[in-house]
Amino acid sequence: MIAAERTLKLRDGDRLVEIPIRVFVPERAADGTWFCRYEVGWPEGIRQSRAGGVDSAQALLLAMQMIGSEIYTSSYHRSGNLFLDAPGRGYGFPVAATLRDLLEGDDRKDAGVA
Repeated sequence: MIAAERTLKLRDGDRLVEIPIRVFVPERAADGTWFCRYEVGWPEGIRQSRAGGVDSAQALLLAMQMIGSEIYTSSYHRSGNLFLDAPGRGYGFPVAATLRDLLEGDDRKDAGVA
């Protein structure tokens, strides 16, 4: 079951390509840990992955950070053509502390990065 969705936009010449992102409801694994599946619909295909945690909250947070990391380290971000509302404003996903220097716009401000 999908817990949350967001659609980014990618400017490709004179057209906009939608980049759908889906986060699924965390699930309990057989060993008692939790995992949260997610997918990013890049132009070359859907990338599916999952994050694990000791509880559902940690699994969800780590999935959100993994999505943020994937976006901010992508060639689409580096091209400057990927955006949520407007170019340069960020995407609304957190990243791990080691990647905060890549944040831009509202994401940078919300993370308290000067």
